[in-house]
Parts: sequence; structure tokens; C-alpha cells
Amino acid sequence: MKAMIFAAGMGTRLRPLTDHMPKALVPVAGKPMLERVIIRLKEAGFNEITVNIHHFGEQIIEFLRANNNFGIAINVSDERGELLDTGGGIKKARSFLDGNEPFLIHNADILSDLDLAAFYRHHLSGNVDATLLTNHRKTSRYLLMNKEHRLCGWTNLSTGEVLPQNLDYPSEEYTLEAFGCVHVLSPSIFSYMKEQWTGKFSIIPFYVDICQKAQIQGYPLDSENWFDIGKPETLAKAEAYYHTNETASE
Repeated sequence: MKAMIFAAGMGTRLRPLTDHMPKALVPVAGKPMLERVIIRLKEAGFNEITVNIHHFGEQIIEFLRANNNFGIAINVSDERGELLDTGGGIKKARSFLDGNEPFLIHNADILSDLDLAAFYRHHLSGNVDATLLTNHRKTSRYLLMNKEHRLCGWTNLSTGEVLPQNLDYPSEEYTLEAFGCVHVLSPSIFSYMKEQWTGKFSIIPFYVDICQKAQIQGYPLDSENWFDIGKPETLAKAEAYYHTNETASE
């Protein structure tokens, strides 16, 4: 089973912690966030992981080497020449990800109690191109899902923007769900990355652009234990959660 971890971000919201280290190596309750995500993936059965790098990328390479790649196959997708954002990062790593089976994408700065194996199996059970983790956290930007949890569009509540522009929204037909930054993609997704989707691009505009022809489903996570640790306040919350729970289990 294959997975990719986004570890190339600049981590500007975590400065000064990221002035001298990559965001992915910032510790959470004593362990780098990248290590936590790798171990979670390994425990869920993923045995080949691709990690993309940019900001202080050589530190991540050395970290993986020092830990013997945590006993699994780890590829490095090197974006030190140009940071490609989420969509561009996936496309650049295609040689590692493409094949006969779906692959999971996980941000390094996202921690949760999501059952990753069950999430992957759910994707396998449907004839879909992508499965996106969603939750009901407060944000200004939401995915628009229909009653079958299929992605139909996107909206920014603060600006009123709706995409695709021909979507009939507002409408009771759609629910607002926030993207949880974990997703499973079938290799078929690469067939939609045509000429306009090259170089640096974000994955959400891509999903919204293709959702009327591709099969993209949501997977709601009801748990409150989902942390975007790319911000100081949520890093502190995650620190407290993992310190409390891991101390109690010792």
C-alpha cells in the first residue's frame, strides 16, 4: 500500500520554530510530526511512502536516514528547486504513486484519530476516483457535498464565491463540509491532470474543476480529535492531547 506525506511546506505560521527547521520536524509532545504520521501510516499497513521536501529539505533526508526510514520503503520527491503546492506535488511524485492500486495522501501537519486502514478500505469499496476526509470544523471555505456525499462544488462564505460557477447554490441539496487534508486517490486521477494542471497548483481547485465528470466522494470524520498543527494555537492543543493520552497509556 502506497502513501504520500506532504512535508514541503514553509511553515510560516509556526515561526520562529521553522526559522531553522522544516515544519514537518517540529515536535508534538516530544516526537516530530512527520514521525507521528509515518508511524500511523505504517501501523495501518502502508509499506511504501513518498515524502516531498522543500524548506530545509536536507534535514528531512537526514532525519529519515538516521531512523532507517522507520523500517519501510520511503521515497523522496524533491521540490527544493520549486515548491509545487499540493496538486503539483502529487503530479511530480507520479512515478512513485502510479500503478494498479490507490494511494493515500496525508499532510504532515495533520494529526487525528482517523482509522487510516478503514478510510482506505472505504475508498476501495466504491468505484470512485478520490475520497476526501471531511469534517464540520468552522472555516470560511467549504466543499459542497450532495446527499450521497459526492463532491459537487466549493464555496467561500466570506466572499460569496461559488465554484463551479454554474452550480445552483445556495440550495438545500448540498451540505457544507471542510476538507480534512487526508485523501485517497485512484491512479485514474492522473488522467484528469491535463495541460492546464501543470507546475504549481493546489489540489482543491483541481478537484472542484473535475468534480462534474470525476467521481469524488467525501468521508466525514465525526471525532473532535483532528488537529491542524500548522498553527501555534492548534499545535498547543495537540501537544496537550498527545501528552495526556500517551502518558496515561504508559
